[in-house]
Amino acid sequence: MIVDKEISYRRMGVEDIPSVVEIEKEAFATPWTAEAFEYEMTGNDHAHYVVAIYEDEVIGHCGMWIVLDECHITNVAVRKRLRGNGIGEALMKEAIALCIEKEVRLMTLEVRMTNITAQNLYRKLGFQDGGIRKNYYTDDHEDGLVMWVEFK
Repeated sequence: MIVDKEISYRRMGVEDIPSVVEIEKEAFATPWTAEAFEYEMTGNDHAHYVVAIYEDEVIGHCGMWIVLDECHITNVAVRKRLRGNGIGEALMKEAIALCIEKEVRLMTLEVRMTNITAQNLYRKLGFQDGGIRKNYYTDDHEDGLVMWVEFK
């Protein structure tokens, strides 16, 4: 068990891409590539990423696209060996804080219908169910649950 005070959070930089790609491979059946993250860091003005750092190692990340007053969470992932320590929740709180700072009105995301753990986390953070995207995930055609939260 790691203590939250030992974890720091900061904006992601291009130097973090190799670690983030490793985490993606641990977390997702169809992980984002280094090239995709490089574009996000250097070519997408709407992209904002936060990383969690523990003992000088990137242990998690949260990505989002902010367009005008709306935010779409693109990915949230934590190193497999460190899941269950509240890092995903803390990353989401960092993303929410950034959105509030940027006067974002609405945050949305998709989550697998079978990922009850993530759904419960999002609900804990105030997200509501918004609808279903049929066959959303390309690897197995699982439906995606759309969730959203509105900031006052």
